[in-house]
Amino acid sequence: MQMEWVDDAIILSARRHGERGVIVDALTRSHGRHAGLVRYGASKQMRGVLEPGNEVSVKWRARLSEHLGNYSVEPVRARAAAVMRDPLRLAGLTSACAVAQQVLPEREPHGPVFDGMRVMLDAIEHIEMWPAALVRWELGVLEELGFGLDLSKCAATGAIDDLIYVSPRTGRAVSRVPGLPYHERLMPLPGFLLGAQMQGQPTDILAGLDLTGFFMARHVLEPHGKPMPAARSRLCERLKIWCEEAVLV
Repeated sequence: MQMEWVDDAIILSARRHGERGVIVDALTRSHGRHAGLVRYGASKQMRGVLEPGNEVSVKWRARLSEHLGNYSVEPVRARAAAVMRDPLRLAGLTSACAVAQQVLPEREPHGPVFDGMRVMLDAIEHIEMWPAALVRWELGVLEELGFGLDLSKCAATGAIDDLIYVSPRTGRAVSRVPGLPYHERLMPLPGFLLGAQMQGQPTDILAGLDLTGFFMARHVLEPHGKPMPAARSRLCERLKIWCEEAVLV
């Protein structure tokens, strides 16, 4: 008896397999990060469909559940083509796909991560201050994997106001007055992560990426001997240039 399911998916990566095939790693809504072989995926018709960031409908078939299996792929939304001419937005899309592939365990459903990624990719495609959505999505990924930060109140006093630091040791917020003597050992907490501002200034975005990247590396990547994806590092470099240009303006 053959195993089979159909699901919504976001392409994370596609690599050649043999002369005509492509192994696709996709984030699916109900089956998690899941790989499959697309026969004739290297064809000119399919190359554009299998770009990272694209939304597709997939049908997976295999004789046994533990097998790689085959994907049949139908296009739903070609997000990659929409941002191809904007290097910064394309870097954001590529980074998000690389992070999802690197940090999410295989075949483990994480519906909130899938839904959040769709919202975040919508922002990259349409909203000027999309980097804030990217940082919030990474924060949500940490939460979904069991390593969420506690930004609701000060770890030292319980106060909910004037939260401007995060402890790198505990991942908990710290307010201004108790944190000031230790500010060199604490990490900045951007206001847009608290809802104080929806978009965030360029420097806040960089601080947010430093924050999520620090805890992602510590809790998710380093314990498994994995590096931070190169695509995310390239995005951070591009955002630093963006930040410098914004200051000059």
